[in-house]
Amino acid sequence: MSHPTDFTTALHGTTAGPIVQAVGELDLDAATTLHAALRRALAVDLSAVVLVIDLAGVTFCDFCGLGALLRARIETERSGVTFHLARPTHAVARLLEITGADHVLVVERHDDAVPHPHAL
Repeated sequence: MSHPTDFTTALHGTTAGPIVQAVGELDLDAATTLHAALRRALAVDLSAVVLVIDLAGVTFCDFCGLGALLRARIETERSGVTFHLARPTHAVARLLEITGADHVLVVERHDDAVPHPHAL
């Protein structure tokens, strides 16, 4: 049985690159799940120009989760892929603002920030 705080990811493709849809609490335990999803996304679409993490389903993010997002940015950009966060919930957006991470990460708050996905 799943616990309400479980963290899950789903991978979707777009013409620009993959979208990782994140749901649940992004904390220390979830950081490895997010990292694995990002590596899988980059491996599946080698022609990706942009990688988007859709945070609309993330209900909580602590400093370990924030660290995972910052590390993801570094790793994707090393691969030549632009990294975006899309549709952060209020709790996540607030953490990004308080820490100044919203000045380092590309954060798109509007619903059309997530391109229409297709199957990978």
